[in-house]
Amino acid sequence: MGTSAGTLGPLVIGGTLRPYLGPVTEVAVDAAIFVVVVVAAYVLYKAVIAPLAQRVFDRQGLDEHARRPIQKIVAFLVLFAGVTVAFGAAGYQGFLRSLATIAAAATLAIGFALQDVIKNFVAGVFIYTDKPFRIGDWIEWQGNSGIVEDISLRVTRVRTFDNELLTVPNHALTSDVVKNPVAKKTLRLKFVFGIDYEDDVEKATDIIVEEAEKSDAILDEPAPSVRLTELADSYVGLQSRIWIDDPSRADFVKARADYVKAVKKRFDEEGISIPFPQRTVSGRNEWTDPSSFGGGD
Repeated sequence: MGTSAGTLGPLVIGGTLRPYLGPVTEVAVDAAIFVVVVVAAYVLYKAVIAPLAQRVFDRQGLDEHARRPIQKIVAFLVLFAGVTVAFGAAGYQGFLRSLATIAAAATLAIGFALQDVIKNFVAGVFIYTDKPFRIGDWIEWQGNSGIVEDISLRVTRVRTFDNELLTVPNHALTSDVVKNPVAKKTLRLKFVFGIDYEDDVEKATDIIVEEAEKSDAILDEPAPSVRLTELADSYVGLQSRIWIDDPSRADFVKARADYVKAVKKRFDEEGISIPFPQRTVSGRNEWTDPSSFGGGD
């Protein structure tokens, strides 16, 4: 039938430019087509795909830290598709096939070399989907603790309470236990008060509960409670259990410190002592002056 519509445009453009560009006309036309297709893919992403993705994120209620990596992935996929289409439209099919072969071999080699990176990437995906913690949460893991400042697909950045920045591989946060004390709206705190064996347990229990009820930082519901949990060598252990609302580390430390201080003050006023360990040293025989050991000259 003649030249297809897919090649008619480049032929017309080539015929128009040939008097000016001469033998490099085809190369210039192919390069121009490649650039136009890539630019069109970029414009399509900015004008259509990115706003559509934002609406989907809003509908799903995704947090900001979850949107950023997904946006990057979508942008990469659109750019990759645009470059692939551009290679085909510009007549670089042979180069594209060679590039695909090289990419397949390189992917296998890179996969072995970057096992840790891939492992952390997969762990990052699980963090985004499972949401064990969010930016701003206080977390504890493997003896470390701090506030989450950033979550990426490879690492999570945590600011410690000493103002140190920890860059933690995501795999370390998905392969072990991570404590998130602020994941819920309330947090239970426990503290053991040790009293002397001769002190009144019931009286001490009442004081512990009364001071908890007086504190504005401690919730009335669930109600504060006290349990006798220890009969130690030098004290009777009374474990206080209290609840605070909307916990953060600052609230946790301040609420417990103020509460313990108030209980200690009441114990002093009511004559309830907080004993400390005591040791008695004794021997089988009478004390002998060391200077008498051995013989003297």
